[in-house]
Amino acid sequence: MRFYRPLGPVKAMTFDLDDTLYDNGPVIRAAEVSLRDYIGKHYPRTAQLTPVQWQDIRQRLLQADPRLSSDMGRWRLQTLQQALASDIDDETSLKQAAKACFEYFYTARSNFALTEEMHQTLARLARRVPLIGITNGNVDTQSTGLDRYFSKVLHASIERPMKPARAMFDEAVALLNIPAHEVLHVGDNLEKDVYGAIAAGLQSAWYAHNRGMVMRQEQVKVLPHIELRDLDELVTLL
Repeated sequence: MRFYRPLGPVKAMTFDLDDTLYDNGPVIRAAEVSLRDYIGKHYPRTAQLTPVQWQDIRQRLLQADPRLSSDMGRWRLQTLQQALASDIDDETSLKQAAKACFEYFYTARSNFALTEEMHQTLARLARRVPLIGITNGNVDTQSTGLDRYFSKVLHASIERPMKPARAMFDEAVALLNIPAHEVLHVGDNLEKDVYGAIAAGLQSAWYAHNRGMVMRQEQVKVLPHIELRDLDELVTLL
């Protein structure tokens, strides 16, 4: 554990999920492959779209509604709906097909298991203080077992701008009914998590599950209060 700022009392914690509690990259890549295979079996014209064409669809949607950048699920669903128009003319059938594709991806995207050590750490923390999840992603916390540790999980959306915007931090503090400066946010991203938390008045801990933590190799806007070598150090901290 390395301290960069004075750390005050910690009465509650908020957690980023992707790349903080597990390595999200391989999971997403595997889900993308599964989705491509599914589309290839059912929608041959859509399967012929190139990566550039998929990206063009995504960018056109984002230009039409920039708020989609905070809602990964809705953005993907709308992308699928436009892409599948290569195979489907009927609007009702198109929406049903897009939903089926999205659900296929979402199931694969949430098909992973936390390490037993991570389960034990989260369980020990949850017995000590209230925990809330704050994520820019859309992982299914029920199927992964994460929901048992958090009183609430906030997902970025059109209504909840993604971190580092302060909306979800403020919402978490309101739900906890604890002063922001007594809440410690734990996350892997030094901009979205650390900077976002500090800007919203929370304390911050930097921990990345998916990579070696070398500060000079990161994009740094502000330093965290603490850097963790292992999440279990949070139990000691309490």
